[in-house]
Amino acid sequence: SDHKDFKKLLRTRNNILVLYSKSAAAAESSLRLLSSVAQEVKGRGTISWIDCGDTESRKLCKKMKVNPNSKEKGVELLHYKDGAFHTEYNRAVTLKSMVAFLKDPEGAPLWEEDPEAKDVVHIDSEKELRRLLKKEDKPLLMMFYVLAGMNVYSAEFERIKEEYNVRGYPTICYFEKGKFLFHFENYGATAADIAEWLKNPQAPQPQAPEIPWSDEENVVYHLTDDDFDKFIKDHSSVLVMFHAPWCGHCKKMKPEYEKAAEFLHVASDSPGVLAAVDATVNKALAERYHISGFPTLKYFKDGEEKYTLPHLRTKKKIIDWLLNPEAPPPPEPAWEEKQTSVIHLAEEDFRESLKKKKHTLVMFYAPWCPHCKNAIPHFTTAAEVFKEDRKIAYAAVDCAKEQNHDLCKQEGVDGYPTFNYYNYGKFVEKYSGERGESGFTTFMRTLRERDHERVGKKKDEL
Repeated sequence: SDHKDFKKLLRTRNNILVLYSKSAAAAESSLRLLSSVAQEVKGRGTISWIDCGDTESRKLCKKMKVNPNSKEKGVELLHYKDGAFHTEYNRAVTLKSMVAFLKDPEGAPLWEEDPEAKDVVHIDSEKELRRLLKKEDKPLLMMFYVLAGMNVYSAEFERIKEEYNVRGYPTICYFEKGKFLFHFENYGATAADIAEWLKNPQAPQPQAPEIPWSDEENVVYHLTDDDFDKFIKDHSSVLVMFHAPWCGHCKKMKPEYEKAAEFLHVASDSPGVLAAVDATVNKALAERYHISGFPTLKYFKDGEEKYTLPHLRTKKKIIDWLLNPEAPPPPEPAWEEKQTSVIHLAEEDFRESLKKKKHTLVMFYAPWCPHCKNAIPHFTTAAEVFKEDRKIAYAAVDCAKEQNHDLCKQEGVDGYPTFNYYNYGKFVEKYSGERGESGFTTFMRTLRERDHERVGKKKDEL
């Protein structure tokens, strides 16, 4: 009811949904729903109520320039983010939609909120799915996907995922009389295509196996564990691409590599030859040359390995470099090799290090992940802001390292980056705020302000 208290709330909480009402009676039904929402978003969002019909609160409503009397039901829902007004809540007034909004205030509405989705049955639990399969006699297509419809990303659906072999999203399953028959895999199908398919549903046809690159017609020399050493000795200048059949970047680069090989093949004075090694088949070579990512390009001169060349990806760059072979620019140092205020942890020191800090925000990441690369500079800057505070730490764990695999799994990491907040080493919640410097610093500043408030209250009591 007090303007100063409300301003303090905006300052100390960064995700607030406020119900303004013209009277206590007008707010009654909304408050019942919002009480449930508050329980669901505890620790991630805050619900507040301001009764503009109350004598004390009326001044606050006036200062905030809010007048719920002008609304049909006498209530208005406004969202505040990072201390300022963000938006009017105008999505579905349901528990599920409001919880989804507070977990991601800038995210898209749920699929079922779309008026065109009214003919799709949206499933929220395993129990609902079992009930639908039991009562529905007509053939049924069930689409499993993330964060809407049936959200199989949630832990409660682990059993369902196993039962219907859900390994990625979307997965579409076909049922008859409650029995799962097979997957529908034509994701590019139009509405008409799907309707036509449902007249005579068929199991997916097995795809023809992909032809190995070495069996295709091309002028790249495909080497193996057995003939590699002899080839390298017989050719004074060799560029070798270590690849894997499933690697998307390799497939993208393959045509450029083949064009460069053809150019060198017909050149009267060729500066070298191009070769390739399937590292998934020729494991001895992959191990000998420490191949950990694909594609990896290595240059061999007079039978000896000379350079690793991550920057050569096009025909022009490959040929230009072979005409003038020189050492590549030094690689960008890994995040943990740089001098920053972020603490880099591994499984052996993770728990002990966290126990020493009251508040720790941990970023679980993989170096190859684009979203991680975007977040790293912001996370690093936030750590710098709090470097003098002994009770605070910003930490990072590289989940791509084999020794950290068990730790990342144990801490509930199922995508990159994942941010977990710990209090003296005890997991409290997943951080789902903004991944910019402002989001990371506001989160920690809010925790410290709460600490200071508690200290202040204790002093007052004394």
